[in-house]
Amino acid sequence: MQKYVIGALALGLVSAVAQAQSSVSVYGVADAGLVLERGGVAGNMQNISSGVGSGSRIGFKGKEDLGGGMAAGFVLENGFTIDTGAAGQGGLLFGRQAYVCLSGKAGAVSMGRQYMPYYKALRDVADPFVTGFAGNAQNLFFPSTRVDNSVEYITPRYQGFSADVMYGFGETAGDSAKNRSIGASASYDNGPLSLVLAHHQRDNALATAHTRYTMLAGRYRIDGVTGHAAYSRNQDLLGVTSRDALLGVSVAVGAGKFLASYIDHRDDSAAHQRSRQAAVGYLHPLSVRTDLYTAYGHIINRNGANFHVGTATDTGTGTTGFNLGVRHVF
Repeated sequence: MQKYVIGALALGLVSAVAQAQSSVSVYGVADAGLVLERGGVAGNMQNISSGVGSGSRIGFKGKEDLGGGMAAGFVLENGFTIDTGAAGQGGLLFGRQAYVCLSGKAGAVSMGRQYMPYYKALRDVADPFVTGFAGNAQNLFFPSTRVDNSVEYITPRYQGFSADVMYGFGETAGDSAKNRSIGASASYDNGPLSLVLAHHQRDNALATAHTRYTMLAGRYRIDGVTGHAAYSRNQDLLGVTSRDALLGVSVAVGAGKFLASYIDHRDDSAAHQRSRQAAVGYLHPLSVRTDLYTAYGHIINRNGANFHVGTATDTGTGTTGFNLGVRHVF
């Protein structure tokens, strides 16, 4: 009888240690709102939309302590449209993120479908709207977000400095440059100041040309006011260059937050196309996890430019957009 008791105690101890060293959690966002669009070619639109401020999602993430300062982790994140229940990201099961990671004192290495360093710099530092609502900076800035078949290395932070490097395999037989993606960022984040220099480049299917985007972004916080600024130099597959500039602010107003930004896009083609976007918004928290939001954005296109006011998950159809909705984080 004693050996069975000892065995049960040993099994319980092993189980408790395993549970203490590893964890898996479920998280997500449920976001739905009214979206009014004006100025589209097909006419005005009124929608109940999903993912206006943040893409609606459900995710699973886990971490296991491997000892010696090492840990293994994973993220599997599914996007969906809460207005219809359909899958997002073209129907991919885990279209938002899907990767496995090893981390330690020397940094973190991850592989899978991941956010590119350029996008993270735009979302986390440059854009007061955090790439959501009618003020989404991606309405004019480089709109890509993720890289498939990628490996990423993020350094440890040292005295505020860190770096992020990503390589996306084109996975084309005979030529590794076809459909290849290369991205990197170097950042400084210490106290009220955040600065990041980010770059992204993607080769076409024949490896005969590539797009290129380089952005310098900054953010500075003083009490309840945060100023945002960014400047990007871009080149498309035809070699046409363009420039994007952003100025923005977020201001604490009581328990809520007021957002505003202005973006100027200019290209260097013979047509000299130009677009300008102005946007304002307000977020009102109902609790730690739930907020109400409203936002307004307007784009002026010149010389054949054709940009639209979108949201966090929709590219939009018109040059004016209005949002009113609710977002719950769990």
